Amino acid sequence: MSSQLLLNLFIAFLWMLLNDSWSGSAFMVGYLVGLGLIFMMRRFLPDSLYVKRAWALVKLLGLFTKELFFSSILVIRQVLSPRMDFSPGIFSLRTSLQGDWEITLLSLLITLTPGSVVMEIGEDGRCLYIHAMDIPEGQRTLVKTIYAFEKAIMEVTQDV
Repeated sequence: MSSQLLLNLFIAFLWMLLNDSWSGSAFMVGYLVGLGLIFMMRRFLPDSLYVKRAWALVKLLGLFTKELFFSSILVIRQVLSPRMDFSPGIFSLRTSLQGDWEITLLSLLITLTPGSVVMEIGEDGRCLYIHAMDIPEGQRTLVKTIYAFEKAIMEVTQDV
C-alpha cells in the first residue's frame, strides 16, 4: 500500500517537473494520471489498490466521529439529569481482531468514545474488559458500536 502511494506521489511530482508548473492543480492532474497508471498496472502489483484502504480509513474516521458525537450527547444528558438513573458496570467482550496493532486501535477507539473505557486486555489478547457508564441500556448499543469499529478496522488492515 505505501509503495503504491509513494509511486503515485512520485508520478505526480514528475508530472509537475515535466510540465514546469509547480501549482496545486498540476499536482492534482499528475496525481490523477499516476492513479490511472497504477490502476492499469494493478494486476502486476502484489497488493490491492491502495485507494480501497484509504477509503476504508476515511469510513473508519467518519464512524468514529459519528459515535463520538452521539455518545458525547448521551453522556452530557446523563450527567446533567437531576437523578442518577444509570448503572455503571464492567463486561467482557471477545474480539475477532488478531494483530496487536488492531486490538490496540480498537481499545483506543472504545476508550476515546465517552462513557466507555477499556480497562484490561485478557491474557490471550482477544478478550477486552470494558467499563461502561450504563450497562443495562447501553451494553447492546455499545457492543454494536464495538463490532462496527471491528469491521471497519478489518477493512483498513486486512484484505476483506
